[in-house]
Amino acid sequence: MGKISYLLIIGFLVSCTSNTIFEKPKNLIPKDTMSLLIQDMMIASSAKYLKNKGNQRNITYMAFIYDIYKIDSLRFKESNFYYISKIDLYEEIINDAKLQLEKKKKYYKKISNNLDSIRNDSIKKSKVLLESKKLLQDNFVLKDEIVTDSIWYNFYKLF
Repeated sequence: MGKISYLLIIGFLVSCTSNTIFEKPKNLIPKDTMSLLIQDMMIASSAKYLKNKGNQRNITYMAFIYDIYKIDSLRFKESNFYYISKIDLYEEIINDAKLQLEKKKKYYKKISNNLDSIRNDSIKKSKVLLESKKLLQDNFVLKDEIVTDSIWYNFYKLF
């Protein structure tokens, strides 16, 4: 019984080894282009459930990505399968894509923060202008009459 189990284990281990050698496809997508393609695919897949300018959701943007890079899904599938078979190479591509996406995220976060600070500054300025207008209005209303012959009244009308 022990000899049969050893024979089955050895047979199992020998059958598990892969002797498949993947050939480079004729129309292989270059490594740097593949990294850019994966970046755009990650962005497109994450934008699927966000509303676009037309207030539409659940739009698949992958067809647009294929059009931008002038490839079809079969070419991507073959190239992706080849790169997956070369784990070290695929890991470089994925890490490069993640690094570039992190850089883009930091860049757009910085722009967003700048726009928010500008918006907040404009809100503060508008509040100051409203307070100034109210002060001017309070100063020029004397017993329900507006002083119309002063320079300050003309300045007040500008607001």
